[in-house]
Amino acid sequence: MLHTALRLFAQKGFAKTSTREIAREAEVNISAISYYFGDKDGLYAATFCEPMGGDANDLVAACNVPGQSLEETLRICMTSMIDPLKQGEIVRQCIQLHMREMLEPTSRWAEELERDIKGPHRAIAELLCRHLKVDRADDDIHRLTFAITGLSMQLYVSQDFIEAIRPSLLRTPRAIDTWADRLTGYALALVEAEAARRRAAIAQGTGTTERKPRK
Repeated sequence: MLHTALRLFAQKGFAKTSTREIAREAEVNISAISYYFGDKDGLYAATFCEPMGGDANDLVAACNVPGQSLEETLRICMTSMIDPLKQGEIVRQCIQLHMREMLEPTSRWAEELERDIKGPHRAIAELLCRHLKVDRADDDIHRLTFAITGLSMQLYVSQDFIEAIRPSLLRTPRAIDTWADRLTGYALALVEAEAARRRAAIAQGTGTTERKPRK
């Protein structure tokens, strides 16, 4: 029932999908929706978090383990963020649902932003601050955070292109594990590039890590 709802919500959106249609295609009694999910809103909410699994709080906790190296932490984060790709078509439907929610927002978008996006972003930014010995996250820390998380997100957004050009890169769980390893290395390179840029700014005596606009 949940997977049927996910497919229909992703294809048609919340407003144009009825509980009667979901029940019919899932071959269940319509009362099962109210029994397990309360109502249509409850079922819609479940399609956002249950099919892909995982918990944003786990990622936040991983960023705050005492004594854990930056590489270990980034590896845990990357693995956590891309592991759902192993579920294949379900993940494709989840991404379609999230994109539709951005275009046709319900209250679910604000809740997802607060629960699954802001918390992990803040945790990674704070991790980078500690590693780069920055007192508080400035614009460049946030840029770096978005760049690092974007490494994993591009796999979801580009999934169809990857499968058309080099399908072996996403074909097996082992291939996805290899992505996690490579993305960890790429993320470390981004962090080192930012560290080098900050060192250069200090050496030049600019007193700031922000580039001045050209006249």
